[in-house]
Amino acid sequence: MNKMTTVIGFTFLNKVKAKSFLITTLVLALLVTIGMNVPYFIAKFTGGDDGLASIGLARGTQPEIVQSFKAYYEKQETPGFTLAEYEQTDEAALKKDLEAGKIDGYLQFGASTAGEFPGVTYVSKKDSVPQDIQASLQAVLQSVKAEYITKGTLNEEQIAALTAPVQIEAQKQAAAGEAGTGEGKTEKAALINYVIVYVLVILFFMTIMMTGNMIAAEVTAEKSSRIMEILITSVSPLAQMFGKIIGMFLIGLFQIFIFAAVIAINVALPHNQPILSELNLDLSQISVEVLVFGFILYILGYFLYATLFAAIGSLVSRTEELGQAIMPITMLSLAAFYIGIFSLSAPDSTLLKVSTYIPFFSPVSMIVRIGLGDTPMWEILASLAVLLAAIFLFGWLSAKIYRTGVLLYGKRPTLKELQKAMRAYKI
Repeated sequence: MNKMTTVIGFTFLNKVKAKSFLITTLVLALLVTIGMNVPYFIAKFTGGDDGLASIGLARGTQPEIVQSFKAYYEKQETPGFTLAEYEQTDEAALKKDLEAGKIDGYLQFGASTAGEFPGVTYVSKKDSVPQDIQASLQAVLQSVKAEYITKGTLNEEQIAALTAPVQIEAQKQAAAGEAGTGEGKTEKAALINYVIVYVLVILFFMTIMMTGNMIAAEVTAEKSSRIMEILITSVSPLAQMFGKIIGMFLIGLFQIFIFAAVIAINVALPHNQPILSELNLDLSQISVEVLVFGFILYILGYFLYATLFAAIGSLVSRTEELGQAIMPITMLSLAAFYIGIFSLSAPDSTLLKVSTYIPFFSPVSMIVRIGLGDTPMWEILASLAVLLAAIFLFGWLSAKIYRTGVLLYGKRPTLKELQKAMRAYKI
């Protein structure tokens, strides 16, 4: 046990101090930071001085509608654009300022007939209306249209209630013999859980691939340089393999902690708070159950893949052959990733349910079902039991392969040769 502890400490410190690890981690943290601040950068370098598009509005032939539009615009908490009002009835000043870049576009109202709301045209230098501007304009114009059509028969509160979107909450009907709670997940809880599950799936894939490749590469490098022959005389193959696996596991946790800290810092930045509110993300709605099971499934999934990476690395004598050797495991992890990602919108699909009982896919599939679906506890426990059984089976098999493979040089052994050598070693 003392020797395994030594291997764990050496593996962890050796990799953490390596320039490749530091550079990779810093680059990924920088990419995460840039990705989370892309909306702010886009808003900063487009539109007016405050990052919002400036839209001109002339009274023209519809002064009543223009006045109503201005009133509803001023009541918006986050209108999404700035309003530049023009007193002129013609479009000469609007066209001049548009060409000069003082405004990004301007609105035109057509003539109304038989009490119908007039047509609205957005004039700019582009062929289409940007999605963010279109959404902001429609939010105001919807209220203006309701007031215009009702002609004062409704007050402001009634118009606001009329134009407000209907909120739909999900609720699952209780099965026969079960007492339903009568409450479903709120929209905010469902949205934040979706984001958390999405991040967990990506982190699982990234850390598994990075640490797994490092395990296989380190074993192959030690074997190809003949250092393995010296190590094997002082540390048993079993202690050596699991020492490397646990050491890399600590490195994976260290990376996740760094990425989580980077995400938390970026979320806490003042300019990102309005974006969170616009996306309707409420961090207080994060499910503890999702985080706890996500951590458990990450640990179990890591040890399943890590033992296989170590076993494959022990069979390769040259680092040039490592990529081809670990390709099957890479394909399995990619399949698990794509099943999870493409099932985010269908957490109760048959594919996802079946995948939760396949050990190579269950860590990702089950966290999607827990976070976004309504999974019975017995299914979660059954999936964890299958995953644990697979870890013990492949851990035992990988230990025998590792013990045999680290001392085999030259061409990769055939299955018959490997089976014969494994029989001579008992764990």
